Formats: sequence, C-alpha cells, structure tokens
Amino acid sequence: MTSDVSEEDLMLIHALQIAPRVSWIDAARVLDSHPTTLAARWQRLQAAGLAWVTANAISTSMESTFSLFDVECTVTERHSAIDELCAIPEVVSILESASNRDLLLKVQTANLAELGRKIVPMLTRIPGITKYEASICTRVHSEGHIWRLDALNRSQQAQLESLAAPITGPPYVLTASDEGMVKCLIRDGRASSTQIAREIGMHPTTVSRRLNRILASGVLSFRCELSQLDSAFPVSCQWFAVVPPGQHQQAAEILRSFRNLRLCASTTGTTNFTFVLWLRSVAEVMDVELAISERIPEIRFAESAVALAYPKRVGWLLDENGRATRGVVT
Repeated sequence: MTSDVSEEDLMLIHALQIAPRVSWIDAARVLDSHPTTLAARWQRLQAAGLAWVTANAISTSMESTFSLFDVECTVTERHSAIDELCAIPEVVSILESASNRDLLLKVQTANLAELGRKIVPMLTRIPGITKYEASICTRVHSEGHIWRLDALNRSQQAQLESLAAPITGPPYVLTASDEGMVKCLIRDGRASSTQIAREIGMHPTTVSRRLNRILASGVLSFRCELSQLDSAFPVSCQWFAVVPPGQHQQAAEILRSFRNLRLCASTTGTTNFTFVLWLRSVAEVMDVELAISERIPEIRFAESAVALAYPKRVGWLLDENGRATRGVVT
C-alpha cells in the first residue's frame, strides 16, 4: 500500500508526539511553516485516520491492573468475537496474531478483582472463544506514548520539548463531572475549550478553567498515534521471554535503546518478560533477537508473535489498513 503520509506530515506528527497540544503558532516557528498550513495538514491527516491525538487518564492507584490475554477462537466465529471484544472498554487493544494464539488482548482494569469479576465472565460468554490464558503485568517499563519518529533534528526536538505543557499544578482527581470533557479529549486530544464547551453544552469559560486545571495537574496523558502501515515500520512483533528476576530493569533499559520499542513489561506466567517492536520487515525479527541476545545473554526467548492486524489500539477502532475509523470505545 502506498503511503499518503509525506515527509512534511511526518515532521508534524513527530512534533505532536513531543508536544501533543502545542499551538499551531508555536509549532509553525519550530517547523518553519505557517500555522494555517499546519492546521490544514493536521485536519487532513486526522480526517483520513492517518494520525490522531488522544488522551488517557493516568491511574495513580496501586490497584490498577494491566493484563495480557491469549485468546483462541473458532475459525467461523473469529470476526464476530473480535467485534464483541472491541466493544469492551477495558479491552484497550486487540492484536490478531500469526502464532499459536489467535488474539492477544491488552486489558486495563481498576483492580484485580474487577478483572476476575467482570472481564473474565465477559470472555466466557462470547461465542467463538474456545480458550484463553491471562498474565498480569507486574511492571510496565515502557509504553507506546514514548515512541518517536525520527523526522526532526535535535534542535527542533529540544524546542518542542520546552513547549510541551509542564506539570505545574496541584494533584487533581477526575470526577464524574469531568467525564464529558475527558471523553472529548479521548476522541480529540487537541480539542480546544471552545470545541469541548460546544460539544458538552457547558459555558466556555467554565470549560477553560477546568481544562487548564486538569492539564496542569498531569492527570491526563496525551499521545499522537500514527497508522502503522504509514509509519515505514509496517510489521509489529511481540516477544515473550524469560529474564532472571534481578535483571528486568537492566533488560528494559537496553530495550529502550531500540527506537521502535512500543511496549516492554514484566509479567506473571510461564514467561516473565514481554516487549513489542515495530519493524520494517519480518526479516528484522531474527536481527532483533540476535542483537538482544548479544546485549542480554541471559534472556531466553520462548515465542515471537507477528501481528496480522490491529482491530483496536488504545481504545481506537482501526480499519484493515490500521487507520483510525473515528470510533473510540470509552
């Protein structure tokens, strides 16, 4: 598939990865462009599902649970099972896998009890699911919002980092009255207070005041996502490995040197360490394993799973080309 993303588009996306809510005026100064040009370019990318900015609430609870589910499905009911899984808000991402598992789910729940009391029964009731196994992430070392393109020079990156909104306000706990605002920001992480006020029917001044307080507290995490097939790294591979318990932090630091790291976590289960990389081709799978084995001699690879498709990524429903459909499950 020919990409519809130009070099200028990649520069803009890289800028928004660093500073997701930077103003077009500030971004234009860094990118040597015009604010109107950047706004129009972003509108095109967003409308085509090529790139999008979304918000996620950061959980400060020690009970918050991130888990991975390996799911097996019948051939005839696989797609209907995926549709039902996509509708579950706690199932934040779904990967169709070229491995002995059909699907790999990333599940986020408020606590372990909710996982067992709510999510597991849901899975057992979905027709077509014949088997599942779960592992709990005991520590997430790195996530996709840290991943960056390589489209900007160091000076531009430094300027944008200085423009990224600093966390300067007091701690803030999201309440039920914030739900409408948060949902707007999940659908469009760059939504202005005027846009949010129009959508939720609240006075713009009230929205602006509350939005500024929320943004300053850092209770929301913003990330700029890109359609994978348009990123020059069309292959996603997840590895499951065993690393000696005392070496997980060191292994995670080594993996952070790989520019296209999308996830790295310690887990429970038959393996205790997993990570995801975006690659240029399937041929790079072996190259990665060799490079990591040289730097982490104690690692033992148990399995690698290449993604065939991503029906859902961080709450967003994607089409067969990995582009956002504007459908967001919250």
